[in-house]
Amino acid sequence: MGEASWRTVTETAERLEAEEAFSGILRVTRGDEVLHESCHGFANRGDGIPVRPTTRFATASLSKMFTAVGVLDAVGRGEVGLHDAVVDVLPPDRRPTTLREDVSVHHLLSHTSGIADYFEEDEDLPGHREDMDDIWATLPNYTVRDYVALLPLFADLPPVCPPGSAYHYSNAGFVLLGLLLATVSGLPFTEAVETRVLAPAGMTASGYPAFDEVHADVAQGYLPPLTDGGPWRTNIYSVHPVGGGDGGAVVTAQDVEVFLRALHRGGVWRGVTPQLVLTPRVRAEGRWSSGYGVDVRDDGVFGKDGGDPGVAAVSRYRPGTDTTVVLLANVDWDTVPGLPDLANLLIGTALDD
Repeated sequence: MGEASWRTVTETAERLEAEEAFSGILRVTRGDEVLHESCHGFANRGDGIPVRPTTRFATASLSKMFTAVGVLDAVGRGEVGLHDAVVDVLPPDRRPTTLREDVSVHHLLSHTSGIADYFEEDEDLPGHREDMDDIWATLPNYTVRDYVALLPLFADLPPVCPPGSAYHYSNAGFVLLGLLLATVSGLPFTEAVETRVLAPAGMTASGYPAFDEVHADVAQGYLPPLTDGGPWRTNIYSVHPVGGGDGGAVVTAQDVEVFLRALHRGGVWRGVTPQLVLTPRVRAEGRWSSGYGVDVRDDGVFGKDGGDPGVAAVSRYRPGTDTTVVLLANVDWDTVPGLPDLANLLIGTALDD
């Protein structure tokens, strides 16, 4: 990769900033060297506060990696077993009524549990919803402080397949993992992840602040105006007010790369080895398989992406070259149509894909 390649990345991001209102951060490192870092747009549009390297962004599903490590750390502590039946760990009021007795912790971690999701994108499956806002029509988002509040959305839905028979990406499965971690650790989920996962890795700027709490350096998530020339809107009515098992941690780009290197290095969390997390468990799609909370490519590159209204996140790590790639944005994939192309350009330039 040369200077011209990074100039192309910067120019593409600047064009999206000017033409599509992209706002976020791009960061690529190789070992101790920062190969590229650029900040774009505003963390707070109303007050004109720009995105900075220290800006913290919501991550949506990227933080499923943190949930998975928290559960695996609990396994290392002897609090739960990978092959324990979930019905033996979670009490009836904290699990679906339709949960099969042969669904294990392993199945939840690898997206092979077969349980129905609360936001199912496949229109032929139970739980299908066209839009995330459909959920909040029946369940006010501000009530979701403990993710047990999400159970009514999928608790009575039939399984989509037997456990272990197929890959079926499941947000609901990671909701259960978050409830499970809180149960076995005796701590609120957010405290368990912050103290057991983020702090040991050295992720000093990351955590789970609630949207209605005032914290420094947190980017506001944005949705586009409803009318041409109208005001931008925040995403406070479109997402959970605090993160949980299936996503929602708030991080800096630098903390994400710290986490990716910790996963590859190992020795940070109890019993959590690279082999345990990164071994492909089931084929997902294309070149990708599912590890435990992490997507693993056939060539060994791994990471996790995320997307919510007003949120976009990308992370990659190539072990052979110790290269990290992070994109965090406070606008979503639909609002900025060119964002997927920018992400692919950034990844391809960094990893020589």
